[in-house]
Amino acid sequence: MDYKTADLSDQHATSVQVAHPILREFGGNVRFCGQVDTVKCFEDNSRVKEALAEPGNGKVLVVDAGGSLRCAMLGDRLAREAVDNRWAGVVVFGCIRDSAEIADMAIGVRALATHPRRSVRRGEGTRAIPVQFAGVTFEPGNHVYCDEDGILLSSGAL
Repeated sequence: MDYKTADLSDQHATSVQVAHPILREFGGNVRFCGQVDTVKCFEDNSRVKEALAEPGNGKVLVVDAGGSLRCAMLGDRLAREAVDNRWAGVVVFGCIRDSAEIADMAIGVRALATHPRRSVRRGEGTRAIPVQFAGVTFEPGNHVYCDEDGILLSSGAL
């Protein structure tokens, strides 16, 4: 991946959104990008599991977990499934767990924090809708670029 979010931000200043720097890096790939797919859920990762079980084809799953700090929405098993199904990354407005194992996986992961408690599964949540956090709106089909300097969002590939 030959890009830098700083350069993309300079080159496309009027056409990109830059996320507030609230998410930490956890995956083995600090730099990752791809087309956005979304899940909106709260303390129930059923739809996250459902999405990551599908072929990712280099996409990035963006999860609006409401900013909950009470449980994890992604752990090592789901992250392994994401790698196996060729997802480029997962961006979570919430927590993850099993961070040491995820750090060794070839996937990008951003989240607010870690938490040892798993989420419940009640089958709740919505997929493929616009979600908003960190000062940006992630819409399915957008393109997201992540690196050491931050997260940048574009309506198309740059």
